[in-house]
Amino acid sequence: MRKTLSIGVKEFRQIARDRRTLLILLFVPAFFLLLYGYALSFDIRNIPLAVEDNDRSSASREVISAFVNSGYFDFAGDITDDAEIVRMLDEGRARAVLVIPSNFGRDVRSARATRVQLIVNGDNANTATTVVGYAVGLVNAVSARYEVEARVASPAGPVLTTETRVWYNPELRSTLFLVPGLIAYIAMLTAVVSTALSIVREKEVGTMEQVRMSPVGPLAYVVGKTVPYFLVSLVSALGIIVVSMLLFDLPVRGSWWLLLLSVSLFLVGALAFGVLISTLAETQQVAFQVALLTSYLPTLMLSGFIFPISSMPAALRAITYGVPARYFLRALRAILLKGVGIEMFWRDLVALAVFATLVLALSSLRLRREWKLSR
Repeated sequence: MRKTLSIGVKEFRQIARDRRTLLILLFVPAFFLLLYGYALSFDIRNIPLAVEDNDRSSASREVISAFVNSGYFDFAGDITDDAEIVRMLDEGRARAVLVIPSNFGRDVRSARATRVQLIVNGDNANTATTVVGYAVGLVNAVSARYEVEARVASPAGPVLTTETRVWYNPELRSTLFLVPGLIAYIAMLTAVVSTALSIVREKEVGTMEQVRMSPVGPLAYVVGKTVPYFLVSLVSALGIIVVSMLLFDLPVRGSWWLLLLSVSLFLVGALAFGVLISTLAETQQVAFQVALLTSYLPTLMLSGFIFPISSMPAALRAITYGVPARYFLRALRAILLKGVGIEMFWRDLVALAVFATLVLALSSLRLRREWKLSR
């Protein structure tokens, strides 16, 4: 018993000295609880809804209010022509567009059958399916109220119905939604882990001391370390896209040059982030754990890959602006599924470029400081 107690005390002291392991043991469970508790939600809320109201009557305003006041939809703006519908859906300012026909108010007051049109962005199949379900339920509720008010005992059919059109993914195939996310997930994870482990491995075997004493500067070292992994990761990412085209019928409706630019910017940021992790970790085990925690989870949970960002609490939505996969996914889906030009997603490319530049600069500064302290 005394020996067991002595070993236990010794192990507690070892854990207390190893602050990084202690931080992981205490922080990770709480982090997982908060992240999964708030981000894991299959309820879709705050859906941006644009409206083309061609009737401008009290009845049409009642339908719009039913959508906005339901808690599922947020009013994204009025639309006056069909070209604006395309722009809002392509730019992501609206995920659904409600089109109300002219003479709508007159028809529902007379209990004549009429319909509203719902145009849904289908690049995220799961979200689009849920949006259609919400809209049909709301329209059925409004229709039932009209039938009661008009005292229609047994109509031939509902007064109000929904005509649904899904753009970019009419069949709502889940593979067209999942494959771009998998490309971002695999590229981020492999790029971050490969560079982080590569540099930390040099620390463990002692070759880093020779590099520090050489005339090579930190920036040149970072670039030299990342270029080979960049080329390998780029070939891997493009290979994934080609295989997805062959096996899953993934379309590439946009420019291949824009696709290459988007993938390159994303990979540069991911590789630089791996270098930054290597300046914080002393062992490959710690580097691998930190890489998983900072690249795997955010890309999976906070990028809009599986769970819609609009349904997350405000604090988590703010954090997602620092997740590069969020911008890469939007650019990727715009190129692959929508086939739009750079004018529709240039902000996402700028965000990826800013992230890559900042992380490259920060990793170089961290590495320079580490080299100065070791000399």
